[in-house]
Amino acid sequence: MCNNHSPILSRRQILQGVALGAVSLALPRWSMASAPAAPTMSPDEALALLKEGNTRFVSRSLQHPNSSLERQMETATKGQHPFATILSCSDSRVPVEMLFDRGIGDLFIIRVGGNVAHTDEIASAEYGSEHLGVPLIVILGHTHCGAVTAVAKGDSVGGSIPQLVSSVQPVVDQLKAKGLTGEELVNESIKGNVRQGLLDMRAHSADLAQMEKEGKIKLVGGVYVLETGQVEWL
Repeated sequence: MCNNHSPILSRRQILQGVALGAVSLALPRWSMASAPAAPTMSPDEALALLKEGNTRFVSRSLQHPNSSLERQMETATKGQHPFATILSCSDSRVPVEMLFDRGIGDLFIIRVGGNVAHTDEIASAEYGSEHLGVPLIVILGHTHCGAVTAVAKGDSVGGSIPQLVSSVQPVVDQLKAKGLTGEELVNESIKGNVRQGLLDMRAHSADLAQMEKEGKIKLVGGVYVLETGQVEWL
């Protein structure tokens, strides 16, 4: 027997309800996937792992950790939890995972010519620390960097390269004002460019600056020496 006060749902209303229910069920899963991962180690512990790995690389006593098929499948099915973000130059002579003797899922790597910290690079670092829980950010320069050398020597560059190295020019200008020239100017510009990148990250990312202030993350710089394979920490 029908109750006149009971609403009769149309087929369209039923389908709409099913669709809304599906969306509501999907939302928690999306939120969980996007939630920040809890840091698994402190910034100092992460830095120690990088230093230990670089020591093994220099001495050619590599362990190749986390390089197995099991590790590959684990990160594919359970997600990534890297312990360090590395902003390095695109130079092919700077094999980031290799020079730190790390494997799959260990390092969140951002590569760009001149290892400059502009909008895209800073946003990527923010994603690493805020959403993946990465406790350490490293800006890694290297000796014989073509991008920095071009600016230091005043070479003519075209295309979009001037915009890419726009943050390098003030560093070079300051060092020239101190009287530096030649190879000394190039080498100190490479170090100064790393320091400038750290300043840019802090200045243009309130989130990273606050996380560093609270001790949740650490920002450090280093220069990879092509001839020796050693990272000199600044």
